[in-house]
Amino acid sequence: MGERFAMTIPFDGVPLHEQRAWIEELAELGYTDVWSSEADGADAFTPLALASVWAPSLRLGTAIVPAFTRGPACMAQSVGALAQAAPGRFAFGIGTSSNVIVERWNDIEFDEPYRRTRDMVRFLRQALSGEKVRETYETFEVRGFKLGVPPVEPVPILVAALRAGMLRLAGREGDGAIINWLSADDVATVVPHVTQFGEDKEIVARIFVAVSEDADTVRNVGRYALAAYLNVPVYAEFHRWLGRGDVLEPMWSRWQDGDREGALAAIPDELVDQLIVHGSAEQCRAHIQRYVDNGVTTPAVALLPFGTDVRQAYRELAPDNA
Repeated sequence: MGERFAMTIPFDGVPLHEQRAWIEELAELGYTDVWSSEADGADAFTPLALASVWAPSLRLGTAIVPAFTRGPACMAQSVGALAQAAPGRFAFGIGTSSNVIVERWNDIEFDEPYRRTRDMVRFLRQALSGEKVRETYETFEVRGFKLGVPPVEPVPILVAALRAGMLRLAGREGDGAIINWLSADDVATVVPHVTQFGEDKEIVARIFVAVSEDADTVRNVGRYALAAYLNVPVYAEFHRWLGRGDVLEPMWSRWQDGDREGALAAIPDELVDQLIVHGSAEQCRAHIQRYVDNGVTTPAVALLPFGTDVRQAYRELAPDNA
């Protein structure tokens, strides 16, 4: 499986204060990392702060924190504090997020997402070094901020990226890229845009996994997950760029017409099978390995609770069982 094998936390449906034993077990089973995300559940930092104490061997990462929903100084404080809490064990993933999260949920204009992400990366490079920042960026200005909790060790900054422009930004100004909702074969298309700036760039892939041999259930429920993401403009454009326009156009058209059931029915089984890893634990591990073979350095499993026992699933997937 490669040197790194990560799990997405926190686990859905379990209160944060009850997840200690789960996190400790991940480390015992051979997982190397835990990565958080930020949408409508826990923030990205709190679960990692807990994990930093509960399982000191695990590396911590965010995949991702939106570039829009915190101001520059607040972002630097959050990153700096966690980096001090877990010296040398924290990687920070940042990205544009989406118009849904930024505009609809947070009432912030989703304006110039590429530039906003680029400027935040540049600002964080300065702020995390401990220097006082007086800088006018294209999308914001910082007048004399100095971070009071500078990291003890450098913090890798990774950029969530879909299409070529963001992928190149991740390689040029970041320490790597975070990729999402793509197939194992798609990895070979996106990775060269990042690694042209250095073969040492980290490629983190959030991979959605259901350890279940009930393919019909996974496909039926999986269509809801795919529709929820692939109708968001940034993901729709990503899959057009990957060459799936013809495959997805029937779904997009029905969705725009308000025909939700018709849209779901228009998603072919083959696409679900490409974007959601499912089957026995052995089959899932083999499918995840294809991502690694095509250039992913850190596979970060996001378990989908499609009628399965999530805790049993991460036990069966564990590196120590491979």
